[in-house]
Amino acid sequence: MKLNKLNDIQKLVTVSVMFTLSLLFIRAVYTHTLTYFFYPWNLFLGLLPLFFSGMLLRQKKFNLISIMLLSLWLLFLPNAPYLVTDIFHFETRPPIPQWFDLMLVVSGAWNGILFCMISLLWVEKFLRTRYKSKLAEALMFLTLIPCGYGIYIGRYLRYNSWDVVTDPVSLIKTSSHHLYHPFQNLNVWLFTMVFAVFLGIIYFTIKKLPQLMMQRQFKNE
Repeated sequence: MKLNKLNDIQKLVTVSVMFTLSLLFIRAVYTHTLTYFFYPWNLFLGLLPLFFSGMLLRQKKFNLISIMLLSLWLLFLPNAPYLVTDIFHFETRPPIPQWFDLMLVVSGAWNGILFCMISLLWVEKFLRTRYKSKLAEALMFLTLIPCGYGIYIGRYLRYNSWDVVTDPVSLIKTSSHHLYHPFQNLNVWLFTMVFAVFLGIIYFTIKKLPQLMMQRQFKNE
């Protein structure tokens, strides 16, 4: 697909992803190794919530298709901010300069945040045509709680989004234990809530910052 055929958001996402992949390609050519080559797959998974939320935004009515797209979006949403946790793989690996690998993993994390934020904005835009803006905002923040939980079980328990279909029994047992024994799983819920708040701060900052900047501009005038 030619870049000039993409809309502005698609161009932004494409440039950001290509930057990360370019660093990865340069690293592979220079070292003749496939270190960090989990990024293409993780980036693909991170793009799925963006794809489903884009499809949702095209729906004119809240119908069965909309519900299906919302469900798929929520199911795959943790895959986007999950990219932030790939920073855990960062370490000094000569002969590659430390700063180069740091830029690689930080750019990967940025892509995850970018995918997550755009998809949240699109879903909220869809919901605001049917609900009051305050309710839509509240729903977005509530969505970040299962998102944070999904990141935890993906990173530490190695569950994937498709385990909902391929291994639902194990997933239900694990989640039930976390829910029914919260004090035995404080680390799970602390991680979940800290990540949810972190993503919420980013989301509402992105939403409010242009408005606040405009207000400041008018005051200065």
